[in-house]
Amino acid sequence: MQHDHELLESAKMGDQEAVEKLLISCRPDLQRIAKSQCSSSVDPDDAVQESMMQIYRRLGTLRTLVSFPAWIFSIVRRECSRLLRSMRGLTTLPEPDNIVFIYTENPGLQYDLISAIQSLPDKYRAVIILRDVEEYSISEIANQLALTREAVKSRIHRGRQMIQEYLDD
Repeated sequence: MQHDHELLESAKMGDQEAVEKLLISCRPDLQRIAKSQCSSSVDPDDAVQESMMQIYRRLGTLRTLVSFPAWIFSIVRRECSRLLRSMRGLTTLPEPDNIVFIYTENPGLQYDLISAIQSLPDKYRAVIILRDVEEYSISEIANQLALTREAVKSRIHRGRQMIQEYLDD
């Protein structure tokens, strides 16, 4: 992540043309960082765009030019986290007509499964949907919901037990 120090200094001093050139030159680095730092549910391009806006607004506050790479890394990482937090709680169960279950071809059982999943408390419903409907990995779920892998596994296990109990009744 090498950046022209003269360009960086000019941008820091408020030269609009230098700021534009700097943002264009650091965009590939921002994209690379965002792809590695954002969870699967967060669009890295959104994080890059928001990060570029933050860099544009706060470039004048940068203390030393040498810290620029670490500074932009922390901005992108913070944006990924912010976007993930804003998405939390948005995992909802699709309408029954839009769900395609591979579990069974029996329509009655499909609707019973949908009802069972909808009856779950939110914390169990979210992990069940992410794991069994959207087929996320344990790590992806843990990252998305800011939980430990063990907590995710526990919630999946308890959620499946609750679904089984619902279906047994």
